[in-house]
Amino acid sequence: MNVHLTKSQIGLDGVPAAETVLSHVDGEHGELIIAGEHVADLAGKSSFEGVTARLWTGATGKALSEANVRASLGAARERAFRRLPELLPATRGLSIVDGFRAAIAPLRAENGLEHEATIVGAFPVIAGALVQRAKGGNPISPDPTLSHAADTLAMLLNRKPEPREIAALDAYFVTVCDHGMNASTFATRVVASTQADLFAAVTAGYCALTGPLHGGAPEPVLEMLDAIGTPARIKPWVDNALGRGERLMGFGHRVYRVRDPRADVLKAAIGRLAADGADLPFASEVEAYIRQALRRKNPDRPLETNVEFFTAILLDALAIPRQAFTPIFAVARAAGWTAHAREQQRTGRLIRPSSSYVGPMPTRG
Repeated sequence: MNVHLTKSQIGLDGVPAAETVLSHVDGEHGELIIAGEHVADLAGKSSFEGVTARLWTGATGKALSEANVRASLGAARERAFRRLPELLPATRGLSIVDGFRAAIAPLRAENGLEHEATIVGAFPVIAGALVQRAKGGNPISPDPTLSHAADTLAMLLNRKPEPREIAALDAYFVTVCDHGMNASTFATRVVASTQADLFAAVTAGYCALTGPLHGGAPEPVLEMLDAIGTPARIKPWVDNALGRGERLMGFGHRVYRVRDPRADVLKAAIGRLAADGADLPFASEVEAYIRQALRRKNPDRPLETNVEFFTAILLDALAIPRQAFTPIFAVARAAGWTAHAREQQRTGRLIRPSSSYVGPMPTRG
């Protein structure tokens, strides 16, 4: 008998697929908890290495410290740099987003070394190499003594980053390192549940991230701000876009029914950065008017600002090329992906949902 599912059932909305100690999203109340801390509190007191240590400890049951993770990631970045001659040839002729996928796919286990660090350490090295090549330059050698955020910026920008820049990127890394059972994390856990290795699982996660409904929204946010251009054009541009039924990038979220808690964390990080290009007053005017316009259009459920809006402004202020936004998102989210893959392999089972068949049935003879 054919049974038609509702829209939310088809999308698995609200259907638990795993038990996790890693992160929790409460969409009704706008709450994100990562490794036992609210995201705003965590971003205020922890580095990326610190939160990664907490995620990996929770996933594996093996206690790790911030110092442990910092050392292992520094060494992993050096190893990844030595492997670039074999990783980069597959990326020729591809965009930075597609080249990143081609370069991470051949990553493999290294004898006696933690796979998690190999993956998370390789990601910024590959992203930096692709950005430098797009500029006509050569990859920048990593510095294992730097923090993950500082070394990522140095490889992307080919200069020593300023402390305020490092702090801003580190806050971004902490804020987006994990986010419950999002599409890319679910893809990662599905692959990990088959007992495939972490490299296969994380590659699947990145592929999911490249879709415009998941990790591909920050670049269009900047395109929208560019198109608006000046404060005087905010109202007519937004009203015309909504009148045409267009989606305004950086607003609305599949889970959050209120404001995305990560948006305010990143907005504060941009304010502290206060760098050239971080035009927060203009962006704040755009945000305020769009929220007002969306409340008028959808009074029962207005769309609130999500993480992509301020992600775009922060990464642009750091002079990171727009084409690299998705790989840089992956640099941070790889901490969560590897943790979820380990947790799934250790405590979960094969993820094998059913489907509801709505096709024709054979006739009985």
